[in-house]
Amino acid sequence: MPEDPNPLIELAHSKMPFGKYAGRYLVDLPETYVLWFKAQGYPAGKLGQLFLELETVKVNGLEAMLREVRERYPR
Repeated sequence: MPEDPNPLIELAHSKMPFGKYAGRYLVDLPETYVLWFKAQGYPAGKLGQLFLELETVKVNGLEAMLREVRERYPR
């Protein structure tokens, strides 16, 4: 996935690459799954960074904002 210069746009368009939720937008993952992943330890690299940002979005209830970003800035 090419890196987007705007981190919110990149996060809004990022999808889960593996597992039960493979192919789903990260913003659409259940908050409980994100927090479980945090307890297990986020993966290294870009995906881990995206999960860290996603955690902030989820715990602050900002999912609608990311969905709006995805609609306003389609790829």
